[in-house]
Amino acid sequence: MNNPRVAVFRKAHFNAAHRLHNPSWSQEQNERVFGKCNLPNYHGHNYELIVQVTGEVDPQTGYVVDLKWLNDLIEDNVLQKFDHKNLNLDTEEFKHLNPSAENIAIVIHNILRGHLETTLDLKIRLYETERNFVEYPA
Repeated sequence: MNNPRVAVFRKAHFNAAHRLHNPSWSQEQNERVFGKCNLPNYHGHNYELIVQVTGEVDPQTGYVVDLKWLNDLIEDNVLQKFDHKNLNLDTEEFKHLNPSAENIAIVIHNILRGHLETTLDLKIRLYETERNFVEYPA
Protein backbone atom coordinates (compact mmCIF):
# COMPACT_ATOMS: atom_id res chain seq x y z
CA MET A 1 0.00 0.00 0.00
CA ASN A 2 1.29 3.48 -0.90
CA ASN A 3 1.89 5.99 1.82
CA PRO A 4 -0.64 8.82 1.77
CA ARG A 5 0.39 12.10 0.16
CA VAL A 6 0.05 15.14 2.37
CA ALA A 7 0.65 18.84 1.75
CA VAL A 8 2.56 20.81 4.38
CA PHE A 9 2.81 24.59 4.40
CA ARG A 10 5.28 27.11 5.73
CA LYS A 11 4.45 30.81 5.85
CA ALA A 12 7.06 33.56 5.73
CA HIS A 13 7.04 37.33 5.31
CA PHE A 14 9.37 39.73 3.60
CA ASN A 15 9.32 43.40 2.71
CA ALA A 16 10.68 44.58 -0.61
CA ALA A 17 10.52 47.48 -3.02
CA HIS A 18 10.20 47.19 -6.77
CA ARG A 19 9.25 49.00 -9.94
CA LEU A 20 7.40 47.39 -12.81
CA HIS A 21 8.96 48.71 -15.99
CA ASN A 22 9.64 47.45 -19.50
CA PRO A 23 12.72 49.27 -20.84
CA SER A 24 11.75 48.55 -24.46
CA TRP A 25 8.53 50.58 -24.05
CA SER A 26 8.02 54.32 -23.94
CA GLN A 27 7.46 55.99 -20.58
CA GLU A 28 3.86 56.62 -21.63
CA GLN A 29 3.24 52.94 -22.35
CA ASN A 30 4.88 51.92 -19.06
CA GLU A 31 2.69 54.37 -17.16
CA ARG A 32 -0.42 53.18 -19.00
CA VAL A 33 0.24 49.47 -18.37
CA PHE A 34 1.81 49.57 -14.89
CA GLY A 35 0.25 52.71 -13.41
CA LYS A 36 1.50 53.51 -9.90
CA CYS A 37 3.67 50.40 -10.01
CA ASN A 38 5.87 52.24 -12.52
CA LEU A 39 6.77 55.16 -10.25
CA PRO A 40 10.45 55.97 -10.86
CA ASN A 41 11.27 55.99 -7.13
CA TYR A 42 9.85 52.48 -6.62
CA HIS A 43 7.24 51.33 -4.12
CA GLY A 44 7.09 48.54 -1.57
CA HIS A 45 5.04 45.60 -0.42
CA ASN A 46 4.79 43.46 2.68
CA TYR A 47 4.82 40.10 0.93
CA GLU A 48 3.37 36.98 2.49
CA LEU A 49 4.91 33.81 1.14
CA ILE A 50 3.36 30.37 1.55
CA VAL A 51 5.50 27.44 0.51
CA GLN A 52 3.59 24.19 -0.03
CA VAL A 53 5.44 20.88 -0.19
CA THR A 54 3.46 17.77 -1.06
CA GLY A 55 4.67 14.20 -0.80
CA GLU A 56 4.33 10.87 0.88
CA VAL A 57 4.53 10.71 4.65
CA ASP A 58 7.77 9.07 5.75
CA PRO A 59 6.69 6.13 7.94
CA GLN A 60 9.79 6.52 10.14
CA THR A 61 9.40 10.23 10.93
CA GLY A 62 5.75 10.90 10.18
CA TYR A 63 6.93 13.92 8.12
CA VAL A 64 6.62 14.92 4.50
CA VAL A 65 9.53 17.27 5.28
CA ASP A 66 10.82 18.59 8.56
CA LEU A 67 9.19 22.03 8.88
CA LYS A 68 12.20 23.40 10.77
CA TRP A 69 14.36 22.40 7.81
CA LEU A 70 11.86 24.01 5.41
CA ASN A 71 11.84 27.19 7.50
CA ASP A 72 15.64 27.36 7.40
CA LEU A 73 15.64 26.70 3.65
CA ILE A 74 13.26 29.61 3.06
CA GLU A 75 15.20 31.88 5.42
CA ASP A 76 18.60 31.10 3.87
CA ASN A 77 17.58 31.07 0.20
CA VAL A 78 14.68 33.52 -0.11
CA LEU A 79 14.40 35.90 2.81
CA GLN A 80 18.10 36.69 2.99
CA LYS A 81 18.04 37.50 -0.75
CA PHE A 82 14.85 39.57 -0.91
CA ASP A 83 13.86 40.92 2.52
CA HIS A 84 14.30 44.70 2.82
CA LYS A 85 15.76 44.88 -0.69
CA ASN A 86 14.95 46.83 -3.79
CA LEU A 87 14.31 43.87 -6.08
CA ASN A 88 15.25 45.81 -9.22
CA LEU A 89 18.53 47.18 -7.87
CA ASP A 90 19.72 44.84 -5.12
CA THR A 91 19.14 41.36 -6.55
CA GLU A 92 20.68 39.48 -9.44
CA GLU A 93 17.41 37.64 -10.09
CA PHE A 94 15.58 40.80 -11.14
CA LYS A 95 18.31 42.85 -12.83
CA HIS A 96 16.78 41.93 -16.21
CA LEU A 97 13.42 40.44 -15.14
CA ASN A 98 10.39 42.55 -14.29
CA PRO A 99 9.69 41.83 -10.58
CA SER A 100 5.94 41.24 -10.90
CA ALA A 101 4.33 39.00 -8.31
CA GLU A 102 4.16 36.30 -10.98
CA ASN A 103 7.89 36.50 -11.71
CA ILE A 104 8.79 36.67 -8.02
CA ALA A 105 6.81 33.46 -7.38
CA ILE A 106 8.52 31.69 -10.28
CA VAL A 107 11.97 32.79 -9.09
CA ILE A 108 11.27 31.61 -5.53
CA HIS A 109 10.00 28.29 -6.87
CA ASN A 110 13.12 27.82 -8.97
CA ILE A 111 15.39 28.68 -6.03
CA LEU A 112 13.70 26.20 -3.68
CA ARG A 113 13.01 23.42 -6.20
CA GLY A 114 16.67 22.42 -6.40
CA HIS A 115 16.81 21.78 -2.66
CA LEU A 116 13.89 19.32 -2.56
CA GLU A 117 13.75 15.65 -3.38
CA THR A 118 12.31 15.01 -6.84
CA THR A 119 9.49 12.98 -5.26
CA LEU A 120 8.17 16.13 -3.58
CA ASP A 121 5.89 18.64 -5.28
CA LEU A 122 6.38 22.34 -4.63
CA LYS A 123 3.89 25.19 -4.95
CA ILE A 124 4.44 28.84 -4.14
CA ARG A 125 1.67 31.22 -3.12
CA LEU A 126 2.74 34.83 -2.89
CA TYR A 127 0.52 37.58 -1.53
CA GLU A 128 1.48 41.04 -2.71
CA THR A 129 -1.48 42.51 -0.81
CA GLU A 130 -4.29 40.94 1.22
CA ARG A 131 -6.39 40.75 -1.93
CA ASN A 132 -3.79 40.11 -4.64
CA PHE A 133 -1.86 36.87 -4.77
CA VAL A 134 -0.36 34.46 -7.27
CA GLU A 135 0.38 30.74 -7.27
CA TYR A 136 3.08 28.88 -9.15
CA PRO A 137 2.77 26.40 -10.63
CA ALA A 138 -0.86 27.06 -11.46
